[in-house]
Formats: sequence, C-alpha cells, structure tokens
Amino acid sequence: MENRAFDLPRYLSVLPLFQEMTAEELQRLAQGCRLRRLARGDNIFRVGEPCEEFHVTVMGQVKLFALSPAGQEKVIELIGPGNSFAEALMFTDKPYIINAQALTDSLVLSVHKSAVVGEIERDPRFAMRMLAGISRRLHGLVHDVQAYSLHSGLQRVIGYLLRDLPEEAEEGATALRGTGAGCETLCREGDRPRELHVSLPVSKATIASRLSLTPEYFSRVLHELAGQGLIEIDKRDIRIPDAAALARFQMQ
Repeated sequence: MENRAFDLPRYLSVLPLFQEMTAEELQRLAQGCRLRRLARGDNIFRVGEPCEEFHVTVMGQVKLFALSPAGQEKVIELIGPGNSFAEALMFTDKPYIINAQALTDSLVLSVHKSAVVGEIERDPRFAMRMLAGISRRLHGLVHDVQAYSLHSGLQRVIGYLLRDLPEEAEEGATALRGTGAGCETLCREGDRPRELHVSLPVSKATIASRLSLTPEYFSRVLHELAGQGLIEIDKRDIRIPDAAALARFQMQ
C-alpha cells in the first residue's frame, strides 16, 4: 500500500508510543514506515528472519505463535488494532524467535529500526516511552504465566471474557479471584449489574490455544457457563448479563 494514501503522521500521533512527538518528528518518523495489506493467512515474519523493524496492527487481527518440532502450534499472543509487537526483539540484533501471521484481512504498519534509533538519539524521552511499552508487554506475559500455572481452565476462560472490564474493575476481578474481596461494586453500574458484550475476534480454537486449552475444553466451559445462565452465546458474540456474578463463579 502506498504510504501517501494513508495519513501516517496522523495515525502515529494517536499511538501511545508517539503521542508526545511534534508534527516535525512524526513526519520524520513516517519516512521510516511502511504499510502492508495482508490477506488472511499471510505471514508477517517467520522464525529466523532478520528483525529490523517493529509492527503495529492498524486493522484486523495478528497472531504471534510458535511451532513445536512436531508442528504443533501454540498461540502466544493475539494483536488487535492499535497494538504493537516485536519492539524489544528489534533492539537485540537477533532474528525473529516467533512467527507472526494475519488471522483476518489486515493492515499492518512496520516501523524501521533506523527511524526509531534516530528519534532516540534526538530525544532520550522517546526511549523511555518505548521502555514503558515494552514493560507493559512483559507485565502481560508474566500475568499469562501466572494464569497458566495458578488458575484452572475455567478461571482462564472467565478471565478472558472479563477482559473488557474497565482497568480498575479488571484489577478488582483479579482480587476477587485470588482473595474473595474486590470487584462486586466495580462490576456494577449504580444499582444495576454491569452487562458486558464480548465479540470473539478470532476462532475459538485460536483463543483456546492462547489460553493453553484444547478447543473442546474451551467450548465445553462456554456451554457450562451458558447452562448456568451466566452468559448467552450467539456464534462469536457473547452476552454477560452480570459481570459480578460471572466473577463470583470463578471462585466456586
């Protein structure tokens, strides 16, 4: 896709990483960017290829995954619109250690390392913002390891369904799962239960792999929750009539 057909500086300005940059800096950074339209199944990069840029999903869905020697796939992360990936690896001067593939028709922005290094040299604050972004990703990966190690499959599925809670409510839900205290008020809207609508962005099999579950177990948990009246399922759309009740069910 031609860069001139897309307002790169304007798009860059709304990303958390670049929000504090001036118009001149954004114009300069845009020169080191490229846009790619990808069809479902197209590879963005593969293990072993040189890593000279990091990427942002503009539209669509991207999965980061690894393959075992036997060819079994493990989804590591799902990257939706506005989220970036491969920033940390770009600075190691090593090739990609995972694979990235478009799960749907997607638009991906790639920012070349030379453009990033140039801005870091001009303004060290830019490096601090990149470090903050990388730290958030690391925090998320640590959270995932904790979930896989300490939470049951049921808890992982419910945690995924409650991911769209406001940040403070999500933290309260985590507290509720761990200690029995926390999100009862955060999962309500005034005197009414907080209702959530969740749209699964990709197939159930892909989400199951992301949660380190089998597709069959993931579907079984969803139907169990539906049987309890805690969720309503319509293909990929899930309605949660009472988020607090769903969070409480995790503790049983």
